[in-house]
Amino acid sequence: MNSKDVNITLISTQSDGNEKQSTELFTKGKLFVKDDRFVISYEESEATGFEGSVTTLEVFFQDKVIMERKGAASSQLIIEKGKKHFCRYGTPYGDFTIGVNAQDIKSTLDENGGTLKFSYVLDINASYIGDFEINIDVK
Repeated sequence: MNSKDVNITLISTQSDGNEKQSTELFTKGKLFVKDDRFVISYEESEATGFEGSVTTLEVFFQDKVIMERKGAASSQLIIEKGKKHFCRYGTPYGDFTIGVNAQDIKSTLDENGGTLKFSYVLDINASYIGDFEINIDVK
């Protein structure tokens, strides 16, 4: 498994149907190339509210992204085209189960970096939470 140090720019946008909010993160991380996927890993910071946690994104071509955070608050979201997943989402206040519906996944990742863009809708007990879009640039 090859590992490469990379610079990551991550823009996260969320909408509750009325208001949009974006956050931008610049950080250093690692890019791994595994058999059938690319893995991006980085440490969260105080700015994201998850200081002390490590986030890992496993990218399976244009079909699936597994976003996992380990640390003070652990969670795993599976974003997969054509499927709804029920995932555990951890917060400092406790864990809960959320529904994740993929909207789109686009990846140009290769062993040198690239871009990853994916969007999804979250719900709790079939009640709409919001639309989310993640844009990641890896260099």
